[in-house]
Amino acid sequence: MDDVRGLLAATADAAADFLDGLDQRPVAAAASLEELRASLDVDLHDDPIDARAVLHHLVQAVDPGVVAMASGRYFGFVIGSVLPAALAADWMTSVWDQNAGLYVGGPSAAVVEETAGRWLKELLGLPPGASFALVTGCQMAHFTALSAARLHVLERAGWDVNEEGLVGAPPIRVFVGADRHITVDRALRYLGIGNRSIVPVATDGEGRMIPTALAEKLSDGSGPAIVCAQVGEVNTGAVDPMTEVCEIGLSAGAWVHVDGAFGMWAAASPALRPLLEGIELADSWATDGHKWLNVPYDSGLAFCAHPDSHRRAMSAHADYLVHADAEAGPRDQLDWTPEFSRRARGFPIYAALRSLGRGGVAALVEGSCAHAKRLAAALAETDGVEVLNDVRLNQVLVRFGDDDAHTEAVIRRVQEGGECWMSGTRWRGQAAMRISVVNWRTDDDDIERTLKAITRAHASADSPLGVAAEQTRA
Repeated sequence: MDDVRGLLAATADAAADFLDGLDQRPVAAAASLEELRASLDVDLHDDPIDARAVLHHLVQAVDPGVVAMASGRYFGFVIGSVLPAALAADWMTSVWDQNAGLYVGGPSAAVVEETAGRWLKELLGLPPGASFALVTGCQMAHFTALSAARLHVLERAGWDVNEEGLVGAPPIRVFVGADRHITVDRALRYLGIGNRSIVPVATDGEGRMIPTALAEKLSDGSGPAIVCAQVGEVNTGAVDPMTEVCEIGLSAGAWVHVDGAFGMWAAASPALRPLLEGIELADSWATDGHKWLNVPYDSGLAFCAHPDSHRRAMSAHADYLVHADAEAGPRDQLDWTPEFSRRARGFPIYAALRSLGRGGVAALVEGSCAHAKRLAAALAETDGVEVLNDVRLNQVLVRFGDDDAHTEAVIRRVQEGGECWMSGTRWRGQAAMRISVVNWRTDDDDIERTLKAITRAHASADSPLGVAAEQTRA
């Protein structure tokens, strides 16, 4: 254990050094692909190497290729940092090394997960009787929830998908907003529901599903149906009109699923919760913990208002396993998730929620939205800059100049400059910069540094020298 203690102490020092240096290091990775391969793609040796030597090599070789996603100036892809309590709990999760599939494999992990699930339902305003699953990300949260939806709607049509499979089953129509996230389509593909079953529904200028268009599409046909609504469009942050969407879908006999990968966390804020009014009427919900809750990867969350359908879609039984007696109260996690063996990802979520409390979660969400609005307001006052969305949550969509080339040049210059990082996207056929604010570390200084970096890149790309440089690069 002396050697292990030394190794863990060295690991803690390396981790602390990295976090202490976040404010000074470039946000983008510094090493090229060739450089990383030269330092990491080594031949596998014959004899063992001391663990501390392995750690030292790994830290030194990996560091130049690390993207500082934990930085308060990383605004790409709706990615949060890691709260200190969640980081510590995640380390202990690896130390405890529980297989969180069966209660017997880790009773504490099961009870922590059960408690975290209850807290999450309270925070997000979901029905207390809803079931839940902690999975790898929103992709698998969609898969889990839509598995329950598939079983449920086919059963109502007189078809047992668990017994009969999909061959010969009544076709399922799936109604989705035209600006849905691609993970919904991907989950449907995993479930054997092909693209021809997907019915796009028109959206407005912000990407919100138009209720009258949904009602019209639903009325044009019959049979099993699923409606996929969205809370937090990935570019604009827009929220579908949930009450209307749910009422229209449910009155047509459809299952209503909500993609709330990041936007659902607005429900944890008393000030922002009205934006999500009606979300509790849905049948299932999917969101991420590694986005706005700021817990480590990987952490997805699925909830279902029909626990029986959820459990029957996911559960498995084998004689060699030691299953919990459901009547006695223990919860076997494999009854609710796609995985058998799985990480005890409830520990970091539990620690994050315990450290923040209701007020802390609300402050994290509201603070992110305030930073996004400050960025948008300042950029909107800059010559040649247009904010393309109504900033209601944490997403800011920006266009520079009159053409795609200038906007793309600004994005590239910002990324290469290293002061901050955000991605590009396309919105309504035009290039745009997409800024996502979900990091607990982001503060006013980060916003000021980011604004200077963006405006500097805009001015540089717009100057004769900047234009010439971009033409040379092209």
